[in-house]
Amino acid sequence: MGLLSWVVFGLVTGAIARFFVPASGVYGLVVTTVLGVVGALVGGFIGAQLGIGAIDGFDLRSIAIAVGGSIVLLLGYRAVGRR
Repeated sequence: MGLLSWVVFGLVTGAIARFFVPASGVYGLVVTTVLGVVGALVGGFIGAQLGIGAIDGFDLRSIAIAVGGSIVLLLGYRAVGRR
């Protein structure tokens, strides 16, 4: 995937992750995109370690893995931010 694809992918997955995590705060478009891209990297790493698979393209499985990683990242950010 190219750079523009990763940005669009990050925007989509970051928005979906923020939808699933209530009271996740007010973030802008850039923060949501970065959250999605970094979450996709985290989710891809976790998925590869568990044997589920990596992020190969813009398909449903890759989106699910990336959203899962974004949710883990968002919950971790909230847990650290409370302290």
